[in-house]
Amino acid sequence: MPTFPSSPIRVPDEKNPERLDLYLIKKGLSFTRSQIQRLISEEQILLNGRPTRASYKVKKGDLIDITIPAPTPLALIPEDIPLDILFEDETLLVLNKPAGMVVHPAPGHYEGTLVHALLFHCKDLTGIGGRERPGIVHRLDKETSGVMVIAKTNAAHRSLSTQFKDHSIDRLYLALVCGKLKKAGKINLAIGRDRIHRKKISARTASPREAETRYSIKERFKNATLLEISPQTGRTHQIRVHLAHIGHPVIGDKEYGRKTAKSPGLSADRQMLHAATLGFIHPIKKEKQHFTAVPPPDMMAVLEKLRETRRLQEK
Repeated sequence: MPTFPSSPIRVPDEKNPERLDLYLIKKGLSFTRSQIQRLISEEQILLNGRPTRASYKVKKGDLIDITIPAPTPLALIPEDIPLDILFEDETLLVLNKPAGMVVHPAPGHYEGTLVHALLFHCKDLTGIGGRERPGIVHRLDKETSGVMVIAKTNAAHRSLSTQFKDHSIDRLYLALVCGKLKKAGKINLAIGRDRIHRKKISARTASPREAETRYSIKERFKNATLLEISPQTGRTHQIRVHLAHIGHPVIGDKEYGRKTAKSPGLSADRQMLHAATLGFIHPIKKEKQHFTAVPPPDMMAVLEKLRETRRLQEK
């Protein structure tokens, strides 16, 4: 199998030594921690020319060599699942992901994912962006709806991935949250994998990563607020964790909103979070493009119920 070496990393003076796997995440290596650990165990990541452990704490002068294996053939079976396509050309595809659809295969979700649908719709995605995530540049949570961009070529994947990494992508979300916020604001809270509950993200973490979320008021109700959310970073579950942190969790968020969602009469079958707008530089045209999708019917139904209650209260 061919492999692709990346530029070696020379460790500068580290006042607070970190584990090798966490250090590489901080340096921007675009893999999950488990993927990095697998590369280390497979001796694709060497320290000073020798195999090492993920738990090794880096020190000044260490030289880290990283070799990325070429993608292996994808063993997933394409599925004829309808897609709500907003735009498509030979380079990329922009779609409106429905709530309830998992983006890529994971434990418990080995069929019916967006990746399965993309493999049926786009015949040449294998190897673009990874064996299990062909074409995937970014992701939305299963219960979050909205605009996503998919890369159809390796060049497009590199360009879009760089834009996401540089935080130059324009992203605007709509979130229905519990409680009545009085004014716009921003949330600065470093987050990461929770030390105890490993499936959750929180500020109680051994590997905090800077995260910033800005929000403005779009519509107010008696016990809820419709927010426009502009994440300045792209951490996992960032918007949901940040809003729960300030006491205004997303309505219907069963993971982060159970303890603080005390507004009476508010309920939803899933989190009321929608990726409304996505803007990026087209990899080939080099022009800024923006795509928008309206919230799905279930979110609109909750909004209409809140508006009707407000009308009755104003009479």
